Amino acid sequence: MQRTSKTRILVVDDDPKIRTLLRRLFEGEGWDVAEAASREEVRNQLASGRVDLVTLDLVLGGEDGLTIARELRQESNLPLIMVSGKGDTIDRVVGLEIGADDYITKPFHVREVLARVRAVLRRSEEAVAVQSFAIAAREAFSFGGFVVDLSKRELVSPEGAHIPLTTAEFALLEVFVRNVNRVLSRDRIMDLTKGHEWNPLDRTIDNHVARLRKKIECDPENPLLIKTVRGIGYSFTADVAPAK
Repeated sequence: MQRTSKTRILVVDDDPKIRTLLRRLFEGEGWDVAEAASREEVRNQLASGRVDLVTLDLVLGGEDGLTIARELRQESNLPLIMVSGKGDTIDRVVGLEIGADDYITKPFHVREVLARVRAVLRRSEEAVAVQSFAIAAREAFSFGGFVVDLSKRELVSPEGAHIPLTTAEFALLEVFVRNVNRVLSRDRIMDLTKGHEWNPLDRTIDNHVARLRKKIECDPENPLLIKTVRGIGYSFTADVAPAK
């Protein structure tokens, strides 16, 4: 699958020399590069635009890189490569168990870094392509006991009752179903629901999400399907499958 825009990599490291090295390396491949040296900067970078892969140092000026990795994994399936000066096997295992896609130990060779980044990006692109093809080929899906038919614009509850949705609510649900486990900013949601009058200056998206939650969540105050991603937007984390 070919990307419609440049690959964007977020380099997270508190050592400016390492960030500069990786920036030059990745930019030499034609990729866009963003940098972060702290947990707060990671949040800001993720909120400011699309990120295709993160390289994350295990230790950030006293901050725990594993904590940041856990937060990233709880909120998205963003490709993640842990980078650390620690060669201890336990650190490597813990990083991979948290959900890191790969692990690089300092000092590293630039060719190894490029090879690992290319491999993780390739796996990610292949997974997205397979999922996108499956989703595009189907119009009816199930999640959490619900069945949504996109062609008929119908939502049926686990008990078999038809749940009425407004045009805006159905548009949101369709976006979520077609973008499972992807973190979507409010701007991205507006882009994907073209034809609807969203006002980016108010809380329109949030209000429609709140109403949709009331119709599909067991406990709208503690949602399990539509997760809020702090400072960014939302992620639909349900297990979506073709409806039988």
